[in-house]
Amino acid sequence: MHDCEHGRVIVVGSINVDLVLRLPRLPGQGETVLGGALTRHHGGKGANQAVAAARAGAGVWMVGTVGAEDGEESVRDLQAQGVDVTYVARSADALTGLAVVLVDAASGENQIAVAAGANDLVTVDMVDEAMQSLGVGPGDVVVLCFELPDTPLRLAADLARYTGASLVVNPAPARPDLAEVMASAIVTPNEHELAAYVPGSTPATPARAAMLSGQTGAPVIVTLGARGALLASGGTVERFAGHDVTAVDTTGAGDTLTGVLAAGLARGLPVRDSLGRAIAAAALAVTVAGARAGMPTAAEIDKLLQAR
Repeated sequence: MHDCEHGRVIVVGSINVDLVLRLPRLPGQGETVLGGALTRHHGGKGANQAVAAARAGAGVWMVGTVGAEDGEESVRDLQAQGVDVTYVARSADALTGLAVVLVDAASGENQIAVAAGANDLVTVDMVDEAMQSLGVGPGDVVVLCFELPDTPLRLAADLARYTGASLVVNPAPARPDLAEVMASAIVTPNEHELAAYVPGSTPATPARAAMLSGQTGAPVIVTLGARGALLASGGTVERFAGHDVTAVDTTGAGDTLTGVLAAGLARGLPVRDSLGRAIAAAALAVTVAGARAGMPTAAEIDKLLQAR
């Protein structure tokens, strides 16, 4: 349950339906791979991050848009996970966003393609109304991903900075044109996204992570999958080890890390402690198929950390 004495997590982000196709291996360019198994899950980077934060014990509000024709199931699932959906709009002009996820059944690695759908209809007015009505301020954490249009993202970042809320930005998919949204934010790119903002940084190096932190003026967390994460802050870079688990599906691992990081920050935990919990949560998340099914509770995160 959420402790009302702690800050809130406000996610301004995407809400999708995921069609997940597990394959014997991922196809190469122009190649067809047979033997797939298809499942359907709730997804969207923003919605996933909201669910991860809620399961970790935070009070979470979602700001986004679904299709009026096909989005109610997505909204009900968010509610069932403990996410407040007061500021989720229904649009008659588009269907809910859709992601097609190809998963390598052996390694858990994935490829993802997205049709934005109703996510493209999130507006600055929606963001302004939600953040004004919620009275966002110091102690709260605003979480953004880059699956929404430019203008509402820029406004949400500006309002977070203006009100003194913490800002967490998952800069995915990589969009260098939105680099200014990351100013003063804790940023959580993976290695490929880091390369888009600091050219030449694949594989991730401490120097490149430190360079991005210098540009944003705030901590940068580079997620490294099974290898853990790098934390670049104040001119220093620290490596956080991963956990030894059997990966079934890596879809949503980065979203889990970002959401649980935000939950820790909303509790008032330091960045290092929040990151330690987030890495443990992401490790647990990849042991179950689907972006959300394996997202852990705070108690499950504690158990894994205590076992180390």
